[in-house]
Amino acid sequence: MSTVELTTDNFDDVVSGNDFVLIDFWASWCGPCRQFAPTYESVSENHGDVVFAKVDTEAQPQLAAAFEVKSIPTVAVIRDRVVVYAEPGALPEPALEDLIRQARELDMDEVRAAAEQEQQPSE
Repeated sequence: MSTVELTTDNFDDVVSGNDFVLIDFWASWCGPCRQFAPTYESVSENHGDVVFAKVDTEAQPQLAAAFEVKSIPTVAVIRDRVVVYAEPGALPEPALEDLIRQARELDMDEVRAAAEQEQQPSE
């Protein structure tokens, strides 16, 4: 599957319409981003059920800010409309494949329950 350009206009549709979305935050001037791009594209071919999205941080600063991106490239994983991973760094192909495997294995009921617990005020 080829990558999808993610913008503020299509973000909600892409995330709400898909159970598993990977996002690569990048910029054209970023050397590590340019080096990571072929790896990201290659891995996308192995996972037809995953949406591989790219956010140009220069063109979409609001999305970068929403994810608190401070360094690029940053990879984020959204499962069932929940951000389960967001870390800076260009991953080698085996590490990106492992990240996808780990995200697939998450028990999303547990993830949602933990997120709800974090939002509860402690007594």
